[in-house]
Amino acid sequence: MRNWFFPLALSLACGAHAAPPQRVEIVYALSHNGTVVAEVTDRLEHDGRSYALQETWKGKGVFALRGEAQRSSRGAVARDGLRPAEYRDVRAGRERRHANFDPQSALATLQQQDRLSFVWSFAFAPPATPVSVNVSDGSGVVTYAYRPAGRERIATAAGEFDALKLVRQKDGPGGRRDEIWLAADRQYLPVRIQVTGKDGTRIDKIALRISAP
Repeated sequence: MRNWFFPLALSLACGAHAAPPQRVEIVYALSHNGTVVAEVTDRLEHDGRSYALQETWKGKGVFALRGEAQRSSRGAVARDGLRPAEYRDVRAGRERRHANFDPQSALATLQQQDRLSFVWSFAFAPPATPVSVNVSDGSGVVTYAYRPAGRERIATAAGEFDALKLVRQKDGPGGRRDEIWLAADRQYLPVRIQVTGKDGTRIDKIALRISAP
């Protein structure tokens, strides 16, 4: 249910808020059209100045035959989010991808992100207005435009959260739609990500467990 205090909530979203825990692990179920195909584990470590992110994918059922996939990102923590220095993507049967960034760049953090860091950057600096994000994986740069879409109460296996929802709509109504839910009552941790294709295909990544000291 949307929060009718939405304008006030958004005005406060980017104000002072606790950063994500210095060490946190989120285990997600990744499903394709409702069928779980993988378990994904994200691990974040940071000290307020630098960060390291690691993501591991383990296929379920027939998808287990594809082996594991790993992505990692490391860099600096800034007031306006994460500033990647290096990104790596290693998957069985595919060429490894690697990207380097300049964490000292004067660009806003969202102008140079990788495919792992940008969602977690929102956790450090949740957007109060529409934002554009430049994302690179070493093979090119893609620009994503997100807008805050209010608060929703979201239930997951990891718990029930008051979430700030971000939406990316590509190619107008009926086009691809990306949605991200950040748990506002849990330091804006990403607890759900859903991508719906133009053909209705749905990829859903939803939190199963959250571990933090």
